[in-house]
Amino acid sequence: MARILVIDDEAAVRITIQIVLANAQHDVVLAEDGRAGLAAFKAGSFDMVVLDLFMPGMDGFECMRMLRQQAPHIPVLAMSGFMARTAGATPDYLLQAGKLGATATLAKPFKPDELVGAVAKCLGTG
Repeated sequence: MARILVIDDEAAVRITIQIVLANAQHDVVLAEDGRAGLAAFKAGSFDMVVLDLFMPGMDGFECMRMLRQQAPHIPVLAMSGFMARTAGATPDYLLQAGKLGATATLAKPFKPDELVGAVAKCLGTG
């Protein structure tokens, strides 16, 4: 069982991820934006972070940069639905996240088994 911090501005996405990962026997902590996520990260001990790239205020790229400064060894799973909705018209933000330090990436919307598999890959258990 891993302790996972989920940072996403959409409540429905946070709760869905929490349910899926709890069913996979993980302990999940939720944060509604980058600033709250960094505060939770500093206050707790986590095995990995699941991070949305596009959020108001501090976006996921800045949040990931700060997480990497604090704990470069902690795996980060970066997620975005922006690319899926506007395919072909924009840069590949998930590819950029990988180049900036994300351990793995996941396009929204995703299936529960895709999330569980990506988390297992990040944790080195899958």
